[in-house]
Amino acid sequence: MTRGIRQTHRWVSIAFTVAVLGNFVAMALGHGQQPPAWITYSPLLPLAVLLFTGLYLFVLPYAAKRRSELRAD
Repeated sequence: MTRGIRQTHRWVSIAFTVAVLGNFVAMALGHGQQPPAWITYSPLLPLAVLLFTGLYLFVLPYAAKRRSELRAD
């Protein structure tokens, strides 16, 4: 399960980067106009997924340490 979450986190980070770059390109080519809303907000979904997978991956070593301490007691 952890491997799948790591892979998901990695691929979603690539999608997030592409969405942010798309925003910059749309703003640069917009000649002073705002890009369409779907381009502006497109990085938010990958960012939300990155938040949850990143929090899981961050907590994982602490949870494993806690589990091993509980087994030792």
